[in-house]
Amino acid sequence: MKVRTGLDVIAGRGFGLVRGQRVGLLAHQASVDHELRHVVDLLIQEELDLRVIFGPEHGLSGAAQDMRAVGDASESSIPVISLYGNDAASLVPAREHITDLDVLVVDLQDVGCRYYTYAATMLYCMKACAAVGVRVVVLDRPNPLNGVSIEGPGLDERFRSFVGEYSVPVRHGLTIGELARLAASDLPGLDLLVVEMEGWHRRMWFDQTGLPWVMPSPNMPALTSASVYPGSCLVEATNVSEGRGTTRPFEILGAPWLHEGELVKALERQGIRGVAFRRLEFVPAFGKHAGQTCHGIQVHVLDRNVFEPFRFGFSFLEAARQVAPDAFEWRSEPYEFVSDVLAIDLLCGGPEVRTLLEQGGSAEYMLERWREQAVEFSSRRKDVLLYDEEAA
Repeated sequence: MKVRTGLDVIAGRGFGLVRGQRVGLLAHQASVDHELRHVVDLLIQEELDLRVIFGPEHGLSGAAQDMRAVGDASESSIPVISLYGNDAASLVPAREHITDLDVLVVDLQDVGCRYYTYAATMLYCMKACAAVGVRVVVLDRPNPLNGVSIEGPGLDERFRSFVGEYSVPVRHGLTIGELARLAASDLPGLDLLVVEMEGWHRRMWFDQTGLPWVMPSPNMPALTSASVYPGSCLVEATNVSEGRGTTRPFEILGAPWLHEGELVKALERQGIRGVAFRRLEFVPAFGKHAGQTCHGIQVHVLDRNVFEPFRFGFSFLEAARQVAPDAFEWRSEPYEFVSDVLAIDLLCGGPEVRTLLEQGGSAEYMLERWREQAVEFSSRRKDVLLYDEEAA
């Protein structure tokens, strides 16, 4: 085993950090050790005093699709409280669910992208725990996209939301434990401990860790999906299908009114490195354009170390607008409990990307700005880093 996750490490030490304490747990279906044993089963097996389990978006089991409310349940007679219900208030744990705890254990697999919502759920739990004096123990896990690559715009504080709670670039290069340390700097009353991984270094991609890939959410079936997600997720904010309802979500993109050949030509003119686009037709089983033949592309990453997923996402939106200017539209329906801001602005952390696309401005100008922001963030994040770039 190359890498031991925070769960592997704490389990190997007999859960001594939390033994004898009243324990709460924030976890999902990917909260497993290297032998695929789930953290809930391990805590119960060790006869720890597990009082409550919190489930993030998609639920503890990961069965719910995106933006679908999840109800409370139970697991081995332990209450499972959903932190993704019918309104924004449901995202925050109720005071009565944490006041009788000594510690909240967080074990979530993130995908290294600002708008992936598990890190926001962790932050809301950290704030709630800080308010009542409950310790937070985060069991760290790898950033699947490595810990060195940083890309995309930062966050305008006026656009904070469930898909943008951290002031970081879209692709931030941090582990979930490092994100917790970053957030803790603004929570002086929080008692935080991150159980570090063993054997992980920043240049590792997930398939180099020796760990099994368990889908952290229903539409993240493989590392290839996660690799394009920082860009393809932008398609959620449009009337183009982001591939939900297919076997390759975020890798397959299209709409009934797109011309796949023209789309590929428009993308190839962008000169995006490390990727090829294969034109295809597909019929989503659910989601946007369900049951309709869509025309679009499959994204094939050829060199992940030079591929820039956010730049690709920006270029795809630009190409789709060029190919079908009369049909392309921004999503106007409420998005992640926000109804007064467009989804594209929430995802991008501000209106600049949308404005540039609408005005036909220069992508190179924005790309240079984002690279400057990445350099600035790389310096700012140094105090929260837990791992070196190379293995010791």
